[in-house]
Amino acid sequence: MIRFDGVGKRFGDNVVLKGLDFTVAPGEFVTLIGPSGSGKTTILRLLMTLEKVSEGTIRVGGEYLSHLERGGKLVPANEAHLREARKRIGMVFQQFNLFPNMKVLRNITEAPIRSLGKPREEAEARARELLDLVGLGDKVDAHPSQLSGGQQQRVAIARALAMEPSVLLLDEVTSALDPELVTGVLHLLKDIAESTDITFLCVTHEMQFAQDVSDRVMMFDHGQILEDAPPEKLFTSPEHERTREFLSAVIGRA
Repeated sequence: MIRFDGVGKRFGDNVVLKGLDFTVAPGEFVTLIGPSGSGKTTILRLLMTLEKVSEGTIRVGGEYLSHLERGGKLVPANEAHLREARKRIGMVFQQFNLFPNMKVLRNITEAPIRSLGKPREEAEARARELLDLVGLGDKVDAHPSQLSGGQQQRVAIARALAMEPSVLLLDEVTSALDPELVTGVLHLLKDIAESTDITFLCVTHEMQFAQDVSDRVMMFDHGQILEDAPPEKLFTSPEHERTREFLSAVIGRA
């Protein structure tokens, strides 16, 4: 579902990603871990087309993301191609990014109506289903300011699901939450991952969540993959010394 081939990303002289090669299979849940500044979030931003690759290619569902094939050659994608590509990819950010002037229902229906051309009645019916799924069926008419941080993040998850993505990107979705709200959001994401065929790519510092939900975990450092293994392998017997150091620092495991 996701394929990175020789992907590099630079900001001026700062090299953030170096010759990155990896794949994520359809329906797989892959988690990226590693120290801050290692390039994890940049990967998600490239997939959302918020940033452009400096070299290499990305494919989603077999189609090039930021390139087009023209005359037998790859050329940078135009805006129309990028708009279509984005429809298959959802993202839940660290900050909830809800529209403060819109009620919860409209926060969820706005993109499906405008971007997917969904009839309002259909979009609203689906939004109500999703709000029930995330445990907020009674908050249809609330404004974001009337919700707790955990509730706002649940709305953000429902909003991402309303776009019917093939791929869902999660960027430290619990980092802005009070500790007592984290567990509920993580349990919700685990339920969604287990009950749908969505492909997940997740950046998190919640190591227990990574262990519980992931099919694979990739350890990143300095823009490169140091280790790529099932969680039961990576968390119990990592092969790379840097992985052992990182895990020891974040969860006290040598």
